[in-house]
Amino acid sequence: MKETFHIISDGSCDLPTGLVQEKNITVVPFYVSFDDEKYLKENVEIGIRDFYQQMVDRKGVYPKSSMPSAQDYMEVFLPCAREGIPVLCICITAKFSGSLQSAVNARSLVLEDYPEAEIRVIDSTVDTVLQGLYVLEAVKLRDSGASCEAAAARLTQIGSTGRIFFTVGDMEYLQHGGRIGKVAAVAGSVLGIRPVITLEQGEIFPSGIGRGRKRTSEKALELLVKYIQESRKGIENFSITVGFGYDREEAEAFRDHALEILRSKGHAIEEIPIYQIGATIGVHTGPYPLGFGIIEKALK
Repeated sequence: MKETFHIISDGSCDLPTGLVQEKNITVVPFYVSFDDEKYLKENVEIGIRDFYQQMVDRKGVYPKSSMPSAQDYMEVFLPCAREGIPVLCICITAKFSGSLQSAVNARSLVLEDYPEAEIRVIDSTVDTVLQGLYVLEAVKLRDSGASCEAAAARLTQIGSTGRIFFTVGDMEYLQHGGRIGKVAAVAGSVLGIRPVITLEQGEIFPSGIGRGRKRTSEKALELLVKYIQESRKGIENFSITVGFGYDREEAEAFRDHALEILRSKGHAIEEIPIYQIGATIGVHTGPYPLGFGIIEKALK
């Protein structure tokens, strides 16, 4: 079936390469650097596993990420404009990155030569694996035959329902990135305290602390269960994923435990996919982020 529109996302969506190809999504990658000089395209010139392995092996080295340029976006917008294919471009929350502005600038440049082109750029208000869920909801709308305009409108409606509940291995990377103070980071390392964090509409909020990994991961699960219960919409109305960094084995055990708890509370859920958190967010969380992304489904 011919696409009603083509979906483009920046690399913050953190969807597996195979799934991106299967769903016919174009991803504009972010860049990552370990030396402030050589920047590599994520998932093109450096794989996510290699990125995390370097973080683990080179402790004390803090990588940086860089957003896609307007030129990067133009290169994927232009073929669609030439063929008259509408484009829906989904970007990481503008509160975290200038990626959306790059896409907006690229759109303006393309429209100078192709004024009839339909290119819609939307702020997902989320990031990482939650952005991945958001993009997959766009896929469902596209495949249902929705127009680009209708899909953009529906996605804007569900954006506010997105949440990430997660924890990290330690406070080192959050402190280095300016997310928490040095005193809090030192205290956390001495006491073994880890934060639990919620992302909502592009804003990060502290949602508690715990001593040790088990307690903070349990707190993230408690936040997920509470959110579903308070929504009064039923778990079948949500898309959920587990996001992780370096340790997939831990993520699988975390996912299995979550399924057990959710089912014990009467939630009929068959599976929760696991996606690896990419470099865009990994540079800030370190190699051991772990948590959930959840968003309301676009189609009921």
